[in-house]
Amino acid sequence: VQLVESGGGLVQAGGSLRLSCAHSGQHFSHYAMGWFRQAPGKDHEYVAGIARSGDKTYYTDSVKGRFTISRDNGKYMVYLQMNNLKPDDTAVYYCVQGVYYGDSEDNLDPPFPTSRWGQGTQVTVSS
Repeated sequence: VQLVESGGGLVQAGGSLRLSCAHSGQHFSHYAMGWFRQAPGKDHEYVAGIARSGDKTYYTDSVKGRFTISRDNGKYMVYLQMNNLKPDDTAVYYCVQGVYYGDSEDNLDPPFPTSRWGQGTQVTVSS
């Protein structure tokens, strides 16, 4: 399984970016997906998660109302729409694949166990 992020860049505070994550396809619809980020000198932070069918989502408090996670199971894609960006959002953003829950409901709550990570894409928000 490969995860490839794109869409990062430099944006002014208040601006928007849309991150995309291309999954290589193997059993994509079997897994919850998510986004983590890591700011300089800080630990990885779980930002958003989405269930297999897309009917349930999770957001960390600092991004609620500003970020939207979505997925397209037919295209093996995950997206993170980021609006009203703030300098504190500056970080490397990683697309992640969750773990397989079988017939159980996806658990999107932290710490969101992961099975695959992408290489990351840099997001820099200037003030």
